[in-house]
Amino acid sequence: MTAAVFPTAKHAAGMYESFYLRAVAPDARRGVWIRHTVHKAPGENPRGSVWITFWDGDGEPFACKETTDQLSVPPAGWIDVGGSSFGPARATGSCGAAAWELGIQARAPMLRHLRRPVLYRAPLPKTKLTSPAPLALFGGSLQIGEREIDLHGWRGMVGHNWGAEHAERWIWMHGVDFGEDGAAWIDVAIGRLLIAGRMTPWVANGAVSLEGKTHALGGLLARGVEVREAVGHADLVLPGADGLRVAATLDAPREAIVGWRYADPAGGEHDSLNCSVAALSLTVSAPHVATRTLRTAHGGVYELGVRERDHGVPLQPFGDG
Repeated sequence: MTAAVFPTAKHAAGMYESFYLRAVAPDARRGVWIRHTVHKAPGENPRGSVWITFWDGDGEPFACKETTDQLSVPPAGWIDVGGSSFGPARATGSCGAAAWELGIQARAPMLRHLRRPVLYRAPLPKTKLTSPAPLALFGGSLQIGEREIDLHGWRGMVGHNWGAEHAERWIWMHGVDFGEDGAAWIDVAIGRLLIAGRMTPWVANGAVSLEGKTHALGGLLARGVEVREAVGHADLVLPGADGLRVAATLDAPREAIVGWRYADPAGGEHDSLNCSVAALSLTVSAPHVATRTLRTAHGGVYELGVRERDHGVPLQPFGDG
């Protein structure tokens, strides 16, 4: 069951929490990413923010973020930030010139990226995550200024993460609308942790769904994760059970990458470089099974979280924390 964590956070502790969705049009490079977050520094009260990015073809993405002390858990919902509400079946809200009323239908069961329940209670990893709907169907509308966009039939996902700090470096990949399998999806978080001053290797956690069957990918002790990442492009190899192997290539046009500032509760910041209309190809192989390739021209998400500031992506003019 999905529920907000921030109401039970100890006053002396620092934490963050995020409920988010992304949806993409089936026939064009248009997509939306909406995020409701909580940021709580140690010894302080939590604050909430609403974030939105809208991509519309080759035009400049629209982006907005608003922060408030008005933060609550609504009836039958997960989080309300200043009147913008998010729950399992509906998201309604506004941010600057944007307003939305979205219906959400989960099309796949919840994905728990960390497969051992004890890891959701353990100190490490410091970021916990699930996807209440790793595949979701959306309806309703989004308004940007005077323009109204109908989201009927758009597909995407709903996610939830929380913790004491972000990974030292991370990649989030999600994909839908593959031409070779319209019901397929992939949802994977890949991160490197900083422990005792040393960086861990890349660790992947997530799953891929093919022809209605979900296959776990990665794991804390999984071997064979390969990552070659750069701004706008990544090549990944992700191992699964029983010899399954997924090779993924992500391409995000530079003009479609939106840069945000993410703050850790105890101090420090990352830059998050997000494109939710990325091209994604998957090559899936397994012993004694024919290799398959799936492609989507704009149904992928490529998010790269970094410490460095020389990545060349302009940051949105909104702080965090």
